[in-house]
Amino acid sequence: MVDLRQLEALRAVHAEGSVTAAARRLGWGQPTVDYHLKNLEHLIGAAVLARSPRGSRLTPVGMLLLERAQEILTLSERAVTDARELTETGRVRLRFGTFTSAARLLPPMVLRLNDLGIEIDVVLEEVPSLVDRSNRGEVDAALVYAVPGYELSFRPNVATIEVHRDPLLLALPAGHPLAARTSVDVATLLTLHDERWMFAAAEGDSMDTIVLDALAAAGHAPEVAIRTDDFQVMLAMVGARMGIALVPRLAAFGAHPGVVLRPIDDPAFVRVILVTVPAAGSARRPSTAVRQLVAALRDGFAAMRAGADAE
Repeated sequence: MVDLRQLEALRAVHAEGSVTAAARRLGWGQPTVDYHLKNLEHLIGAAVLARSPRGSRLTPVGMLLLERAQEILTLSERAVTDARELTETGRVRLRFGTFTSAARLLPPMVLRLNDLGIEIDVVLEEVPSLVDRSNRGEVDAALVYAVPGYELSFRPNVATIEVHRDPLLLALPAGHPLAARTSVDVATLLTLHDERWMFAAAEGDSMDTIVLDALAAAGHAPEVAIRTDDFQVMLAMVGARMGIALVPRLAAFGAHPGVVLRPIDDPAFVRVILVTVPAAGSARRPSTAVRQLVAALRDGFAAMRAGADAE
């Protein structure tokens, strides 16, 4: 069975570039680092280091091990921290990641979970970073989104739970020729290929890709006018006739002078909001605290939807 000290030695050598420097980093003697690395090589039957006078680097086998070692060490360190916190304070702490436009869910969710003895450490990042953190086990749960047909790349140790479906709306300036319609079908959407579009700051967002792919299939490449992840800014720019955009319904809260929002008559144009959790049978399991977090998120989205319907 692998010894965590073997993985610590491997990680330290990769970070420092030599066994000597790894020993200093860990506070061990160099023979101790060598001992654990040789035992690791004996266990797997292959070299994990390529040594030279200039230092040491990981072999391909070592790099494969390192990827999994990072996850294992992160989880083991987190397990010890959680156990200590529960022993000392009687409370459990969760690391929770969410994308920025869902941040308004946080205050009521955090208050509700605090009352249950669950403290939340929040990480605000965009979806690709949250997927990576979930795959590496660096968060206990994360809120992400995807459009049907544009699934996210999760490892087998990560499962997802759907908590909300958020329709995508076409945001047009008041007075636009399509503003008088009650909804827009995909064929009509394709007629907007000459418009100036607004998309997310980073390329590859599935809400943008579904539009770009539909237009590309019809032989069109739209002009990208502005990129921003702030939907309120985006809507203000639409109202100023600076372009058009797709926005999620829950992000279109409040008054937006000069903006007309129209649903799209196609079920594919929806943002599916998911919570990442440890998969059944993985090294971790969804804890009671994570299940409470999922319930709080579902209730939060339901309240937001009810508020949007009332506007």
